Amino acid sequence: MLLSLLQLASPGLPIGAYSYSDGLETLVEVGVINNQESLKQWLEQELCYGAIRQEAAVMVRAYRSVVNGDKRGLSYWNAWTTAACATKELRSQSWQMGNSLLKLLLDVQHPQKTSLLISIEDLAAAVGTSCNYAIAFGIAAAYWQITLLEATLGYLHSWASNLITAGVKLIPLGQTVGQQLLLNLHPNLGSAAEEILNLEDDALSSCGWGRALASMAHETQYTRLFRS
Repeated sequence: MLLSLLQLASPGLPIGAYSYSDGLETLVEVGVINNQESLKQWLEQELCYGAIRQEAAVMVRAYRSVVNGDKRGLSYWNAWTTAACATKELRSQSWQMGNSLLKLLLDVQHPQKTSLLISIEDLAAAVGTSCNYAIAFGIAAAYWQITLLEATLGYLHSWASNLITAGVKLIPLGQTVGQQLLLNLHPNLGSAAEEILNLEDDALSSCGWGRALASMAHETQYTRLFRS
């Protein structure tokens, strides 16, 4: 459902996404990213080689696990995602957003009935108290009957929108420039989503060393507007 997707991917969803920069704050601080073009290049590289592809692929697997009633698979991919987090800050970010989204799913009732056999409560028990954001997003998308392609596009768009908003504040950029940048990324988001849907388990990987190093430096950065 389109309206469900818009709500799930909305920056107004109360899960705290606005408080994270994914290492972008450090990159701006040291001058690696300092204008529209450098931010665009960073986002394009992340979509091609970075951790966002891996996280979106895990979201896809969480979605499929829910649809198939596979609680063991859901628990496996949640643990796998935790192990794949490159830094403490990124892991804390994933857990905080994931737990917040899962709690929101438990607290709100979607008006449309679902044909899924496993309840949200059972799925929450399967992932425990350290639910990663990609896992929670996949659970929500499956329960709200969003198609898998649309869910993947929504996940990627939400990530890009959040980082562009952070870039607008940090660099700084104008709001119009930010919207133009997001619009220009649409082809990249579409092609990345198609590729992610076809990734085999053995192909899940990330070459986002820059993001990991930026996150490590952010832990000790003197002044910070964001939590990562």
